[in-house]
Amino acid sequence: MVLDAEIRYEPFDDQPSTVGYFHATYRDQGAGVLDMDHVLLDTRGLEGSEDWSGSFIGTSFTFTDNAELRTLEGDPRFFFDDARSPQAHGTGTEEWGGGGDYWGGQTVTLPFVGHPVGAPTPGDALDSNDLVHSAYRFLLADLFPFGKNARIQLEHGGVNDMFERYRTIAYWYGLPAASLVKSDELHIGDAASEQAHHYLSPEATPAQVLTSSYELGPEEAQFVRYTRGTSEFTLTIRPDNQGVMVRRVLDYGMPHQRALVSVADGEASEPMWEQAGTWYLAGSTTFYHSFPTGELAPPSPVILTSKRRFREDEFLVPRRLTQGRKLVRIRVKFEQVDRPLLPGLPPPQSAWSEISYAVYCWVEPQFNLTTATSMDASDP
Repeated sequence: MVLDAEIRYEPFDDQPSTVGYFHATYRDQGAGVLDMDHVLLDTRGLEGSEDWSGSFIGTSFTFTDNAELRTLEGDPRFFFDDARSPQAHGTGTEEWGGGGDYWGGQTVTLPFVGHPVGAPTPGDALDSNDLVHSAYRFLLADLFPFGKNARIQLEHGGVNDMFERYRTIAYWYGLPAASLVKSDELHIGDAASEQAHHYLSPEATPAQVLTSSYELGPEEAQFVRYTRGTSEFTLTIRPDNQGVMVRRVLDYGMPHQRALVSVADGEASEPMWEQAGTWYLAGSTTFYHSFPTGELAPPSPVILTSKRRFREDEFLVPRRLTQGRKLVRIRVKFEQVDRPLLPGLPPPQSAWSEISYAVYCWVEPQFNLTTATSMDASDP
């Protein structure tokens, strides 16, 4: 038999930074560790580069060799660009694979999600291979971009308390350089930092110490202020930015924090404010669970409050308000949200909480095309 083959190609004329290398990162997680997530991907330090720009585009994984599906009660948690709060947080890994209630006891094979193999129970298995279960999720239509690093995690069991063997693959595109670079940070309650950033918040409370924790991690102490008025501050940015991201650390014990954001040139003697949008974080550490006695029974809400009050939230400032500027003056004006937790309850009073503000600039990633090593992106 004779086979003919033909290879066709054309030159790539765009910038190298417009494409990324495809990666499939495999890890045998073993049985896992109590109270610790399985980490499917952590780009920091991979292939000799601390920083990576790219997109997370999916996973495939086996999660049991024993037809033990309860390990799927854990949550997916995804962190991007130095974040301590997950920007994506699911309610269960079977939902991440496209099927609530363990796919109804069935196998499912769809284009982007599925549970292709595995017997519903050990008794249904014809041999040991039927006890192995797997799932997948592809993000070709809704990928997760990142500009500095990515960390993809799954709980095993409801609170990392089950020990089935996981084998995981994380799919991603990446370039070994940062496209999101931190350029400044204001620490509330630090007199030198507040003065350097021309922080002004006439109605804010005095700085006070809050001891709490993030969604993950131990307790720590941080200074916090609360205001029902306005706060202003100046942040240093790179003139070659393609837009910026402002990340606030806050006290999530305050419900429904919403503020109108305005931006001005930080070097102007008199700021000319332009509206940049509304910064809104719904909810709080106070929430409710409802466990009715039957499927058609009336709701039975129980109000609960988490002790984990530290949270991060992000606001994107468009390029038209930042490009070409070395300093930006930012003003946030608190707006009360009158929304009760449950019908019949009074709307809770709130305030804008501030622990810190960090600013990151989107820039063209710089790397050596020959060696594929990162270059210094902190200096334009």
